[in-house]
Amino acid sequence: MGLFRKTPKPAPPPSGPPGTRAYAIGDVHGRLDLLRDLLDQIDADSQARPCQREFIVFLGDLIDRGPDSRGVLQLLQTIRLNLPNPVFVMGNHEEMLLRVLGDDPERVWDWMSFGGYEFAQSYGVEVGRLATLPAAAAAAEIRAAMPPTDLAFVESFVDSFRFGDYLFVHAGIRPGTPLEQQKISDLRWIREDFLDSSACHPFVVVHGHTISDGPDERPNRIGIDTGAYASGVLTALCLEGTDRKYLTAVG
Repeated sequence: MGLFRKTPKPAPPPSGPPGTRAYAIGDVHGRLDLLRDLLDQIDADSQARPCQREFIVFLGDLIDRGPDSRGVLQLLQTIRLNLPNPVFVMGNHEEMLLRVLGDDPERVWDWMSFGGYEFAQSYGVEVGRLATLPAAAAAAEIRAAMPPTDLAFVESFVDSFRFGDYLFVHAGIRPGTPLEQQKISDLRWIREDFLDSSACHPFVVVHGHTISDGPDERPNRIGIDTGAYASGVLTALCLEGTDRKYLTAVG
């Protein structure tokens, strides 16, 4: 009988929903110039290859580190009604912003050294003077410089987005933990426990958060944070059916 034992069929490749395309954009970090370029490339690709339904997913960390956080947030608010089903995922930098401007202003100096300096500067805050203020006053000054619509926009971001056999999150997931039991802190902050795992997840995780020289494609995950603020390279992943391709803006 063993001679006729059937060889198990290989698992089918991951796929998006039929007739649907998704573009996922990695960590922008205030690089408005690269974001404009990449959005133009996505629009051209979409026009050249019409699809029944499209999504465009921003994987978080739109802000901090780079020179124009304000420009990035305001551009996306201006054009989002013209984007195909936009999804904005909350990154750890957006979390830090909301904490500092909310109920945890004492963390303002941690955030400033973490990229908040560039954020505040993009809103016209005299950052050199902030160091002379108590933490709560410094956080209040940054909040006062930020239009309420910008803050409300960031507060509206989601933690994850499922697309067929793919899951979009900012940082990753805790291996072996069902999606509904994942901690938000892991979705936004996890690194080695997720990155070093070869576990087979129920979906391929598409994420940013951890910089790589190019797309970091593994059997269980795809990382597309190419360090735009430092490298001048912003990457997008296009998923349609079982096909994948990458678009890149280079400054």
